[in-house]
This record gives sequence, C-alpha cells and structure tokens, in this order.
Amino acid sequence: MTLEIGTVVAERTVHLSRAALVRYAGASGDFNPIHYNDAVAERVGLPGVLAHGMLTMGVAVETIVEWLGDSGRILEYGVRFTRPVVVDTDAGADVQVVAKVGAVDDDALRIDLTVSHEGTTVLGKAQVRVRAAS
Repeated sequence: MTLEIGTVVAERTVHLSRAALVRYAGASGDFNPIHYNDAVAERVGLPGVLAHGMLTMGVAVETIVEWLGDSGRILEYGVRFTRPVVVDTDAGADVQVVAKVGAVDDDALRIDLTVSHEGTTVLGKAQVRVRAAS
C-alpha cells in the first residue's frame, strides 16, 4: 500500500453496549454513575448514560493496531473530547472510526482518526504518531 496523505489505512464500527461500559468500569476503576445510571445522568443534565471518554479513545486507536502489525510502533496519541457517546439501554451505541494518513515523515507517520457516533464527531484532533515500518 502506498502511503500518501489521505490514504485510508483502517476503518471499523464498534458497538458499545451497557455491558461493555460495566466491564470497562471494572477494568478502569471509573465507577462514576453517569456511565451506568440513567437517573443520575439525567439529574446532572446529560442526555443519558455516557461511554467513558477513555473507552472511546481506546476503541479509536485500536482500529489501527492490525494495520500496524505491532502496537509498539505507536509513539504518541492524543485527542480532544468534543461530544459524548450516549449509550442507549437497549440499542447501545455504534462508534465509527476511519483512520487516514495525515502526514508522512522519514521516520514516522501521523494517522488522523475520524471518530463519530450518529453522524457527529465525538473526538476532535484525534491523531496518532507511529514509527514508520522498517
């Protein structure tokens, strides 16, 4: 694959369920009730139970791991949390991720991730700097 700016290197849709939020809470230790309790989420003015921001961030970067072949090639990763992912009790939530080459240097690439839910971008400036393949 020729790596030019704009080349799509990976894409996928990840379904998040309420059960996934519970598992992530256990793994991360983040038991904030806005991630599992509708009444609490609504009481603090949220549209519903939200996926953990770090879960969304992890789902996004995991999209490129198979393409990289080695997650150790990831040098740097950053995002801005711009919109929440509301996870419906029954339907859950689908998060779409598209990974494109954003910049090419001699020793590294910048991969830009477009991360959206229901047509709205949920992570802004989601960029992964990766070591170029040997």
